[in-house]
Amino acid sequence: MSSAPLPLPERRRPAPLIASALFLSETIEGLDDGAGFLDRLTPAEAERLRQAGRAVGLAPGESVFTQGEPHEGIFLIESGRVRVFYSGPSGRQVTLAYWTPGHFIGGPSISGGGVHQWSGVAIEPVRVTILSSATLRGLVRQMPNFALCLIEALEAKGRCYTAMAQMLGTRSVIERLAQLLINLGALYGTPEDGTVVIRRRITHDEIAALVGSTRQWVTMMLKRFQREGVIAIDRAHIRLVRPGRLQEIVLTEG
Repeated sequence: MSSAPLPLPERRRPAPLIASALFLSETIEGLDDGAGFLDRLTPAEAERLRQAGRAVGLAPGESVFTQGEPHEGIFLIESGRVRVFYSGPSGRQVTLAYWTPGHFIGGPSISGGGVHQWSGVAIEPVRVTILSSATLRGLVRQMPNFALCLIEALEAKGRCYTAMAQMLGTRSVIERLAQLLINLGALYGTPEDGTVVIRRRITHDEIAALVGSTRQWVTMMLKRFQREGVIAIDRAHIRLVRPGRLQEIVLTEG
C-alpha cells in the first residue's frame, strides 16, 4: 500500500458509472444510505477531520484491509470503488458489498482492538483517508457532530447487512440472481429498443460472489435466461430483454 499523501477533492465526486454502493438487497432503495454521513459537518469540521487523517492511494487489486489482521481504524473512500468480502475456511468468498465514495469501510469496530472480520480490496484506482482508532476517539471527544455522523453511518451499515442476510435467508438463489439483475438494470441501465442495457461490466465470478453461489451455476442460469429470451449478453453488456419475467421469478419461484 502506498502511503504518499494525495490531494483530496473538496466534495465527493463519484467516478463515471458509480451510481451507488451495491449489495444484495430486495430493492435499490437505501443502497447508498451512509454515503453522505459527513454532510452534517461544517466545512471547517470536515477539513479538520481530513487533516487528522492520512491520505492513501491504492491501485486496482491492492488490499485496503485484510480479514484476520489487527483492526487499527477505518477508511473513508474519497474516490473509486472497494469490494468488501468474507473468505470462508474453504477459501470461498462472499461479496458483502461494493462501496463507493463517501462511505467508510473497515468496521464494524471503530475503536480499535481485535481483528478485521472481512477484507477490502480496490477494484479500480482508489483514494482513502485513514482515520486511526486513536484519531477517531479524539475527534469524537472534540466534535460532537462527528460522533453523530458515525452513529448514523453505523446505522446505515446495519441496514445494509440486514438486507443481505434477509435475502440470503429467505430467497432462493435463482430469486437472488433475478433480483440482482433487476437492481443492476435500475442502477446502471439505459432504455434501448424496448430493452434495458446494463452499462456496467460484471463477471460471472462477481455475480456468483454477490448471490452466494458458484460461477458454474451462474453461467448455467444466465445461459438458460438467454435461451428463454429473458436477457441477451454480448462482450460488453447484459441486456434485460424481458425484465418483467425477472420480476415474476422474484415473486413466484422458490
